[in-house]
Amino acid sequence: MSKKKPHSDNIIAQNRKARADYELLDFYEAGLSLKGTEVKSLRNGQGQITEAYVGFTSGEAWLLNGMIPKYSHASDYMNHDERRSRKLLLHAHEIRQLKESVERDGLTVVPLKLFWKGGKAKLEIAVAKGRKKHDKRQAVKERDWNRQRQKLLKEKY
Repeated sequence: MSKKKPHSDNIIAQNRKARADYELLDFYEAGLSLKGTEVKSLRNGQGQITEAYVGFTSGEAWLLNGMIPKYSHASDYMNHDERRSRKLLLHAHEIRQLKESVERDGLTVVPLKLFWKGGKAKLEIAVAKGRKKHDKRQAVKERDWNRQRQKLLKEKY
């Protein structure tokens, strides 16, 4: 059986550049600790994670530099800061694994996708290894070759 993927209507924001810039190793799904105006802004389909990254402080994982615009119908004192740090809701052993891979192996944790699941905002994150320019070119060559191979096999059979 294949895993269910988030429906395209449920996706709020994607970090497409991360798949090109990094070799993705392990994937995790994390909840987000949000304020009410942030949820309403996300319900409007606003949010950006292209420049965001994941950091660790005092045994907790945080989404840093992710942008959720202010909610237009809220007053100024009720609204949130657009680029505030948001706590990621993960199990303790998952946080420990992520932190160890970052500290020991020199890897990084990048956010890939912000989406709705069961009425809650979720963030797909991945442990990643940075690619150099020649690695990126090789990945493009492999992807193109796989595409051509599939096309040839489809025509043949």
